[in-house]
Amino acid sequence: MKKILSLFLVMALLLSVGSALAEKVGISMPTKSLQRWNEDGEYLQKEFEAAGYEVELQYAGDNDVPTQIAQLETMLLNECDVLVITAIEANALGNVLATAKENGVKVVCHDRIILDTPAVDYYATFDNFQVGEIQGQYVVDTLDLANGAGPFNIEFLAGDPGDNNATYFFNGGISKVQEYLDNGQLVCVSGQTGFDQVATPSWKTETAQARMDDIIASYYSDGTPLHVVLCSNDSTAQGATNALVAAGFKAGEDYPIITGQDCDIASVKNIVKGLQAMSIFKDTRILAARTVQMVNSVLAGEEVEVNSVVPNNVLDVPTFYCTPLFADVNNYQELLIESGYYTADQLAD
Repeated sequence: MKKILSLFLVMALLLSVGSALAEKVGISMPTKSLQRWNEDGEYLQKEFEAAGYEVELQYAGDNDVPTQIAQLETMLLNECDVLVITAIEANALGNVLATAKENGVKVVCHDRIILDTPAVDYYATFDNFQVGEIQGQYVVDTLDLANGAGPFNIEFLAGDPGDNNATYFFNGGISKVQEYLDNGQLVCVSGQTGFDQVATPSWKTETAQARMDDIIASYYSDGTPLHVVLCSNDSTAQGATNALVAAGFKAGEDYPIITGQDCDIASVKNIVKGLQAMSIFKDTRILAARTVQMVNSVLAGEEVEVNSVVPNNVLDVPTFYCTPLFADVNNYQELLIESGYYTADQLAD
């Protein structure tokens, strides 16, 4: 009887030791107000738990930096071994990450680089300059600019100034259309072409819509045609669409080209209706799997697979770039439904 009891005690001890040694991942997402980050958080948690990790997932209110910092501090107190962070502001996390580094906690940036700190180990993302390039090239190709077509009128809606990715998206798009702005084939009637002029704080749809309302009223209410709104993501694209529809624009031959990013359900429905031309598809399942693979290698002491580096003003952060694609009315069914990303019912109006 004593031997049986001893065996049970040993087994219980081994189980408790195994539980105590279970590796824990803290996942910090910026907000639940955008579909994109809900999907990322869901996929990350699912992938990490399937790999045997304990997971602490937190959303920082509605892009609230102090909340994100406090949540990261709690994750450190809860003895997370790795922090996976999508930062709200690229250079706001230096102090809490310094604490992480002091305690040997590894930091993986998820889709947004964290700037101005040496306490960053790896970065998993999509090529965000390429995202903008794809958007800009879509405009060039659709309007046949390379063959001299034009002139066409264009306006810009960029992203959050605190999100380092927003400048990559905008600069990538500008890199494809700048020569046509310079030669007059594209004309920005408002004259608002600088990032600071066209940025959208917190990527808010209502902010983008309010700015687009003003642009339409000021520059296009006299019948001046608007041919393109180069939007950096779907929340800004939805703001542009809301303003255009409110101003009486209708889907069809004269409706502007609206670009976007993330393939939010609302934007894919707008693509089907002819109210948005395209959206960049960044498959969050692929990005989540890559982030988990990075963490597995880090904690196993193995070489981490990367294919680039990204400077964060302090060091060159080893990075893995996933490849973005674009969806439009011609390929969304194959890309989004047949791949299992969405069901047909989710995209039905």
